[in-house]
Amino acid sequence: MENLDVTVLRALRDWRQDGKRAVLATVVRTWGSSPRPVGCIMALREDGAVMGSVSGGCVEYDLIARYTQAGAADALPREGPPQFVKYGVTADEAHRFGLPCGGTLEVMLEFDPEAAKVAELLQALDAGRLMHRRVRLADGQVTLEATEHPAELILNQTELVNTFGPGWRMLIIGAGQMSEYLATMALFCGFAVTVCDPREEFAGSWSVPGARLVRTMPDDTVAEMAPDGRTCVVALTHDPKLDDLALLQALETPAFYIGAIGSRRNSALRHQRMIEHLDQTDESLAHLRGPIGIYIGSKTPPEIAVSVMAEVLAVKNGVPLPRDMDVAHVKDMQDIAPNDAGQVCFVAHAD
Repeated sequence: MENLDVTVLRALRDWRQDGKRAVLATVVRTWGSSPRPVGCIMALREDGAVMGSVSGGCVEYDLIARYTQAGAADALPREGPPQFVKYGVTADEAHRFGLPCGGTLEVMLEFDPEAAKVAELLQALDAGRLMHRRVRLADGQVTLEATEHPAELILNQTELVNTFGPGWRMLIIGAGQMSEYLATMALFCGFAVTVCDPREEFAGSWSVPGARLVRTMPDDTVAEMAPDGRTCVVALTHDPKLDDLALLQALETPAFYIGAIGSRRNSALRHQRMIEHLDQTDESLAHLRGPIGIYIGSKTPPEIAVSVMAEVLAVKNGVPLPRDMDVAHVKDMQDIAPNDAGQVCFVAHAD
């Protein structure tokens, strides 16, 4: 499953190539509580069809009504330079549009974006490139440029610059069943996913479209990827020969999340092994997470993958997790440790 921005852009491209009029709406500013973040996009076709959202509520209905009802007093134009629309300026308006108390958002509307430019952007995104899309406010002219670094949306007096593409990356070590579930969730959360497994018995049956599979040694893969602050590394093989050196390589990078699955006992053994044999210290291993995932009572591979993805997103979004949500504090005195075949092992331990 592809991320929402790409889905919106594909719909916009298809509509414009079919000769349909359409609007691209981008959230450019928010004040207070807002249901959707700056930079999110929505495509609106002339007949009222919508892909994506800018509020998840009544703002979409208002935009549809104003765009499709030509001649109405507050109707939106069908052509011309980009226009800005603000919602939630007053408490009554915020309530009317379903915005949280004090919430205000501003949306920029682009009329009839050029199909060829949308197609060019999609081609770059499909190739895994990170792209800046620049919109000149005077006339709506669009230019595209590749970039190495993700950036927040920029809006000034002359242009809007929005970044599209896989700004967040996930490297999964191991191509087992658990990895398939985690990779699928990461993809629809907007991550570019690389799965590394040199073992033919696992890599040969990999079947997640959109996730890049490599068969190099994991530590070499980490070095090749050069993780930055928008990269996470998740080891799922339970094999020290594959996991340990890759994890150590990742710990030397700014990766925002580095972790390995396993029971608390296995995590403690990994920690001890790295100190005794790989010249590590408690300080050098401080950012290594294990067991990974948050406690949600998971008992199956897909449920455990959900718990891991939830922890990754919490760390990505800067959300501190309560102690009793950590897998390391499972209430039933057991750790859940799925193996590569997706079988779930319950390892008893003492708290």
